[in-house]
Amino acid sequence: MNTMKPSIMDYTKNELETMIKPKFRVKQIFGWVYHKYVDSFDEMKNLPKKLQEELSEKFVVNPLKIVNKEISTDGTIKYLFELQDGKTVESVWIKMKDAEYDDDGKLIHEAKYSICVSTQVGCKVGCSFCLTAKGGFTRDLTAGEIVAQVVSLKKDNEHPHNRITNIVYMGMGEPLDNLDNLAKAIEIFKDPDGLAISAKRQTVSTSGISTKIDKLGQMDLGVHIAISLHAVDDELRTELIPMNKAHNINSIIEAVKRYPIDTRKRVMFEYLVIKNKNDDISSAKKLVKLLTGIKAKVNLIYFNPYPGTEYERPSKEDMIKFQEYLTKHGVLCTIRDSKGIDISAACGQLKEKTQTKG
Repeated sequence: MNTMKPSIMDYTKNELETMIKPKFRVKQIFGWVYHKYVDSFDEMKNLPKKLQEELSEKFVVNPLKIVNKEISTDGTIKYLFELQDGKTVESVWIKMKDAEYDDDGKLIHEAKYSICVSTQVGCKVGCSFCLTAKGGFTRDLTAGEIVAQVVSLKKDNEHPHNRITNIVYMGMGEPLDNLDNLAKAIEIFKDPDGLAISAKRQTVSTSGISTKIDKLGQMDLGVHIAISLHAVDDELRTELIPMNKAHNINSIIEAVKRYPIDTRKRVMFEYLVIKNKNDDISSAKKLVKLLTGIKAKVNLIYFNPYPGTEYERPSKEDMIKFQEYLTKHGVLCTIRDSKGIDISAACGQLKEKTQTKG
């Protein structure tokens, strides 16, 4: 029997105001949860004892607990969380930029961090190169389970609530398969009384469910979108992402063209480069043609091999040639630094490793 209690993080401020009276208590609760990162209602000292008890009966504060953690030499930290029903998901804390100081040791810019968040236990998409897919799909995460990953990582890294992080919905799961809870989590993150993480600092990474890209666009949440493209022809893309049969490359490109994009921003296309599969110049040519008419940025990603995979990591020379071809033909292109390569930083690796040990 599942005895999961809802988390207080499952609810927007407006929803809590319909359940908790007087309304000003909700703002106080938000302060304790999202500013002080407390884990129990007993710690919310300015709430009446009776209200603390009522809340404790109905809700938990944080529905996750950290069960494993790996720290990379580059500062990337991979977390494995256990949910209330014993299932596990992963999140990653990634340092994007070091802090900068002037000659007198005065801070000029704070270090910049991104948090890679999971939206499902497992995944339905079944990408052939992905370790998360091997475990199949179990269930969607609630909005609170998505939100709690960010709160837990900020707390564990002593990162104050008013210091900004970027959120990337790119961990385990396909975010657009859990669209309602994703949209709610985005709203909770944006709340000025909570973490106040604006929509433009949140990126939804999708393997390309074209109909749901349209739906996300219609919700007009203001978040960025990143498309896991990984191939330039339907044959290879279907091998890598079987869902491509239902949502082929053309349908994704058309949906992206309809997506409301801030005119100053670009659509990110993630392109996982696999040796002898999609790392040649003829693929680069096709990619340039495909992205004509889209304000795009291509992020080339080295495939990170894991035990049992048939795919191989491409050579640095081929990555650079691919990048140079795109850049020369007017497509903004970066090669993503492989963060956390010395730890299990690819989605699903830490979960898989922990289960194998157990």
